[in-house]
Amino acid sequence: MYRSWNFYAGPATLPLEALEQARDEFLDWEGTGMSVMEISHRSKQYDAVHHEAMSLFKELLGLDEDFEVLFVQGGASTQFAMLPLNFLPQGASADYINTGTWSAKAMKEANILGSCREAGSSESSGFTRVPTQGELDLDPNAAYLHVTSNNTIKGTQFHQFPDPGQVPMVGDMSSDILWRPINANSFSMIYAGAQKNIGPSGVAVVLVRRSWVEKATVDRVPTMLRYATHLDKESLYNTPPSFSIYMVRNVLRWVKAQGGLVGMEARNRAKGDLLYNLFEEMPDFFRSPVEKASRSYMNVVFRLPSEELEAKFVADATVNGMFGLKGHRSVGGCRASIYNAMAPEGVQALVDFMKEFARVNG
Repeated sequence: MYRSWNFYAGPATLPLEALEQARDEFLDWEGTGMSVMEISHRSKQYDAVHHEAMSLFKELLGLDEDFEVLFVQGGASTQFAMLPLNFLPQGASADYINTGTWSAKAMKEANILGSCREAGSSESSGFTRVPTQGELDLDPNAAYLHVTSNNTIKGTQFHQFPDPGQVPMVGDMSSDILWRPINANSFSMIYAGAQKNIGPSGVAVVLVRRSWVEKATVDRVPTMLRYATHLDKESLYNTPPSFSIYMVRNVLRWVKAQGGLVGMEARNRAKGDLLYNLFEEMPDFFRSPVEKASRSYMNVVFRLPSEELEAKFVADATVNGMFGLKGHRSVGGCRASIYNAMAPEGVQALVDFMKEFARVNG
């Protein structure tokens, strides 16, 4: 079997072990004679998968007893609206830290539904860094503080989260959830689309404090857009994306087997350092536009001496079995997305290719 190296930003590469398990169980899942995609979401067999995935999230992140795990549809983009619908009361304001495209989209949705303010921004630097605590203008009366932990397009990442004081903090961790140990209990809510670090597209995970959900204002919020609906029914109010949740369960098992988040951090830092060290060795050919303190270990963006060379680099890499290295259309350049499931061997193969490409084309 031939496997390419998948550097796409999402949907992204998944652990081979998780895919192989799904392959082996695809037609006959646990002796049922049915695929997990075919079995009722109300069955005891599926219920076990559903709750194991919930339990693994709590275990891996060390969540306290107040946290609940929800599986919802619509991706992280729907969360941009669900969050203010539930937690931004009329007449109140929420704080958002603007680090680029995704936080800007979240702010846009919040402003449709209520009022939000920019409590910090790195726009003046072209979003090549994330704001520090001292640069933030935080409102102590804000309904919540929203932070996007990793910017897939600009290649920046928070390595130290803001201190929100007494204000509830919400994290969009779609592209770096579970990449390292964090103090998840300092948040009131964390949400993430699955298709980058925890599974296939089709489901988003929401980790939220029950005590905060109980304070939500939902008088005019449709039933399916209330966090309380999904919490009270354990994400089974309607038919969930059961196959996606099954795959998330498989991925979480794999993360645990790799040594949990401590193991993930060691793996991810080693991969990222391979690329960033190459930039230091060959600054005249490969250049990172991101300030060192804000560099992402999930999405490594870089430029070559010309756009023509960048196009050739992406084309030649594809011929060599390395896909998805073209930068986002809004910024150009190149990007290697090296999420949890990207094998170290894949990054080493990319580095070797980059050295040879520079030798031939430099």
